[in-house]
Amino acid sequence: MYSAQSQAVDQVVHVAIDHAPPYSRLSDDSRSQGLILDILRYAQLTSEKKYKINTVPCPFSRCVRLLSKGKVDVMGGLIKTPERQKIMSFVEPPYMVLSSSFVFYGTEASGIEVNRYEDLRGKRIAVMRGGAFFPKFDKDNSLNKVAVPSERVAVDLVLKGRVDLVIAVEDTADVAMGVLAQPTHKLKKMAYRHTQEIYGYMAMSADFASSQLGTLISKQMNEMARNKTLDKLVAPYHLPKIPAHLIESPKASAASFSPH
Repeated sequence: MYSAQSQAVDQVVHVAIDHAPPYSRLSDDSRSQGLILDILRYAQLTSEKKYKINTVPCPFSRCVRLLSKGKVDVMGGLIKTPERQKIMSFVEPPYMVLSSSFVFYGTEASGIEVNRYEDLRGKRIAVMRGGAFFPKFDKDNSLNKVAVPSERVAVDLVLKGRVDLVIAVEDTADVAMGVLAQPTHKLKKMAYRHTQEIYGYMAMSADFASSQLGTLISKQMNEMARNKTLDKLVAPYHLPKIPAHLIESPKASAASFSPH
């Protein structure tokens, strides 16, 4: 498919793009746009190596799967977890820093209330397949989690009563809900929330990360953070500047989104 082996010859970087407004969007004709592409195109223009960028539109879960199998080279907005670090490489520093909350949406009609974490028990909760949220939730095998391929499917299942709740990052979910062609006015945001700093990374397939071009882009990313270019690129997306401690300490741990 989008084999990483061909890239050493063709110098093409295959980038997985999921629909996660406002940070990445797919139009009706599948044209892609978003922050990760802005970053890569800047890196492309200033690179000592010449290469092309090929976008691969896909639902989030498929994007992650393609990256983990080396069928694409790069994906943006991913949360770093120990499990993901075994199958992909994360480029330091994170370029998305969100002080947001993980929230849960249900329907007004269901009468469900979630005022504390314990209220999640016994509920059917839609989660993005391959997604990462907050550690307590991710590790809690007592919860009834229903894996779905996309936010659109998750919302559809909630509206149809086939699941009780969907988990999402509040900042991005509120935007996404506004662009979904679904009766999202029927949704209700639950009172319980888990707030933390959320980091979104550029991630590379293992093979691409160890390639000459992958190594070069990683170095460019760090330099762009140091010279404040990244700050300028993320600003139109209303994201904060990259904190100095993340640039100075590239091994800093992170929790992530979409970020997913």
